[in-house]
Amino acid sequence: MNDSVPAAGSASAAHDLPNEHSLKRGDIKVLGLSALGGALEFYDFVIFVFFATVVGQLFFPPDIPEWLRQVQTFGIFAAGYLARPLGGIIMAHFGDTLGRKKMFTLSIFMMSLPTLLMGMLPTYAVIGMWAPLLLIILRLFQGAAVGGEVPGAWVFVSEHVSPRHNGLACGTLSMGLVGGILLGSLMASAINSVYTPQEVSDFAWRIPFIIGGVFGLFSVYLRRWLHETPVFAEMQQKKALAAELPLKMILREQRPAIAVAMAVTWILTAAIVVVILMTPSLIAELEGLTRAAAFSANSLAIVAVCIGCIVSGYMVDRIGAGVTLVLWSALLGITYWVFLATMHSDPSLLVPLYCLTGFSVGIVGAVPSIAIRGFPPAVRFTGLSFSYNVAYAIFGGFTPILVSLMMTVSPLSPTWYVAALSLMGVVLGLWLAISPRGRELMRIV
Repeated sequence: MNDSVPAAGSASAAHDLPNEHSLKRGDIKVLGLSALGGALEFYDFVIFVFFATVVGQLFFPPDIPEWLRQVQTFGIFAAGYLARPLGGIIMAHFGDTLGRKKMFTLSIFMMSLPTLLMGMLPTYAVIGMWAPLLLIILRLFQGAAVGGEVPGAWVFVSEHVSPRHNGLACGTLSMGLVGGILLGSLMASAINSVYTPQEVSDFAWRIPFIIGGVFGLFSVYLRRWLHETPVFAEMQQKKALAAELPLKMILREQRPAIAVAMAVTWILTAAIVVVILMTPSLIAELEGLTRAAAFSANSLAIVAVCIGCIVSGYMVDRIGAGVTLVLWSALLGITYWVFLATMHSDPSLLVPLYCLTGFSVGIVGAVPSIAIRGFPPAVRFTGLSFSYNVAYAIFGGFTPILVSLMMTVSPLSPTWYVAALSLMGVVLGLWLAISPRGRELMRIV
C-alpha cells in the first residue's frame, strides 16, 4: 500500500513526471550542496560541546567552583536550543512569504559567522565578564540559525525534486546533518590527539571553530548557485502565497498535520538523544568495556545512521510513508533492546550490535518526509518549523532527565523509553497507511 503518490492534477504531481524514476543532474546538485551545508552547520553547532570543558576554564572566572563552571558552560550550550523555536518560526515566516532560498542561505550565514567569531573571542583573562556575555550572544545566533536551517533545508530539497523522490531527498539531507555530528566528533578527537592538553587550552581549541566558520561561509557562497524552489516560484507567480500570518493559519487549519509532525519528531529525539548521544556514557562503565571503546563504536554507529537515513528515505518513496514508519519504528525498538540487553551480558558484540542499532536510527531520514506531507505549500515551511522545533525543544529537553531518572529503577530502562515511542510509531504508521484521513495527510500537494 503506497501512500506516497501525490494527488492527481496537483502542481507537484506534474513536476518532473517524465523523469520520475531517476534524479536529474540539477536535483543531485541541490541535494549535494544542501547536504554539505547541513553537515557544516551541524558541525558548527556540536563542536561547542566537545570543547565545553576548555571553554568553561577560559571564559569564566578561575576562582569559581568547577561544578558551577560546568553548569554555566552547558547553560550557554543549552541557550542555543532555547533559541531554536523562535529562530525557526521567524525564519519560516519569511521563508513562506519571501522565498525558501533567501532563508536557506541566511541560516548557514547566521551559523558560520558566529562560529568563526567564537574561535576569535578574547577570553575572560583579557576582557572579563564580556567574554561569557559575547559567547552567549553568539550561541543564541547559532541556535536561531539551526532552528531555521533544518526545516528550511528539508522543505527546500523536497520542493526541488519530483514527488517520487521526496523521501530520498529528505533522507539524503538528514544523512548530511548526522554526518555533521560525526565531523565534529572526529575533529575533536584529532585536536586532542595532535595537541597536548596545555596546547589545546592555549590555542588549539580555536582551530575547529575557525575551520567550521570558514568552510561555512564558503558554503554560503556555494548556495548562491541554487535556484528558488519550483513550488514557491509557481505560488509567487500565481499570487498564491499565504494571505495572512502563516503561523496563525497552521494553528487554525493544520492541527492534524502538526500532531503527526510533532509525534515523529518525538521519535527522532529518542533515536538521536538516547541511542546515539546518551548510550556511550551509559555503557562505558560496564564490565569489559572502556570509555574509548564505547565512543569508538558510537562513531561507527553514526556512520550506520547515515546509511540508514538513505535507505529509510528511499523506502518512503517505494512503499509509502505509513508502512515505512511501521517497519522502522519496530526495527528501532527491537534492535536497541537487543543491543543494550546484550551489552550487560556479552560486551564483545559491541560494534556489530551498535552498528545495527545505528542503522535503525536511520528512521530519522524518513521523519522529515512524513512531517512535510501534511502541510500545503503556502504554509509548509512554517508548519514544519513550528512542529519540529517546538517538539524538539520539549522532548529533547526532558528526555535526558526522564531517562536518567528511569536508570535508578533499572539499567535497561532506556530500552523501555525507546520501545514506548517505537510502539507509538507503529500505531501512527498503521493509521497513516490504512485510514482514509491518514492517507490523505501523506499525499504531497
